[in-house]
Amino acid sequence: MIIIGLTGGIGSGKSTVARQFGALGVHWVDADDVAREVVEPGMPALTAIADHFGQDILTVGGALDRARLRQIVFEQPGQRAWLEGLLHPIIREELIRQLHPIDYTLPYVLLVSPLLLETDQHKLVEKVLVVDVPVAVQIERTVARDTNSREQVERIIAAQISREQRISKADAVIDNNQPTENVAAEVRALHERFMVDFG
Repeated sequence: MIIIGLTGGIGSGKSTVARQFGALGVHWVDADDVAREVVEPGMPALTAIADHFGQDILTVGGALDRARLRQIVFEQPGQRAWLEGLLHPIIREELIRQLHPIDYTLPYVLLVSPLLLETDQHKLVEKVLVVDVPVAVQIERTVARDTNSREQVERIIAAQISREQRISKADAVIDNNQPTENVAAEVRALHERFMVDFG
């Protein structure tokens, strides 16, 4: 089974592209979803985070206060390093489990990850597919979608590798700054190519 890493900067539309592959029958796992799953109430990672940062990192309902945690780790690189040291191995193990579905007949699966190239997740994949949009579009889409300020979005983008670096590591690039039907056509063409290359 070939694992293809699908990545792109924040607001580039990775999930939209992944869903288009999914509509063609491709199994995909989103590292962001897995990252949320491993810190749900009752999970050991959430207990460790609350022990480290204090109980006020939790909401009234006992869930992780993501906005508060995000603010802390972006302002304090040492805390970010601690958090990544805790979560990355746990996330990696769960990703590997989910990337091998039972009774799946296609020759490849997708690992969707915004930090594919910034973490050791790239070691899990044979090919890298980048969803690309201009930085200005990333900012505009993310501010419209999330409750983050423009400045916070710019800091998140600065913490990721540059657009140029990402493209230089890509085996294929999808331009997601065009009409949806054009993007869907690119996805179909890539899917057909992957079926031939890996089938």
